[in-house]
Amino acid sequence: MDRKILLVEDNPDDEFLALRALRQNKVANEVVVAHDGVEALDYLFGEGSQAGKEPLVPEVILLDLKLPKIDGLEVLHRIRADERTRRIPTVILTTSGERVDIEASYDGGCNSYIRKPVDFEQFIDAVRQLGLYWLLLNKTSHSDGLHP
Repeated sequence: MDRKILLVEDNPDDEFLALRALRQNKVANEVVVAHDGVEALDYLFGEGSQAGKEPLVPEVILLDLKLPKIDGLEVLHRIRADERTRRIPTVILTTSGERVDIEASYDGGCNSYIRKPVDFEQFIDAVRQLGLYWLLLNKTSHSDGLHP
């Protein structure tokens, strides 16, 4: 099975750093990038710009909170509300360390909340750990062929 990562990130610099960190950690999974909340939902549900295409069922979603069009918390809410996507591991990867954002993310059903470090070496290490856990160690229903 093709184990893709959905990176939902509107900041080109953060996108570049995330992709670079994944490459440096030898994460070979294909990364699909959505630049706003609408695009992310289109990929996941095969709607809008992705209408007529097979919906994306990523191994993990890396989701920023501060997104244009539809914010990350609303994207998370819609992911968790739909039977097709509610079990996909979703990691909030954001610059916000605000308690309200952390609590809202966990209340909304995120699996993990990671604050983007400003230091690139810390960021590489965070992505390495993220990749090791979510892509190699964690078992999901769809990675075992159980996803609808």
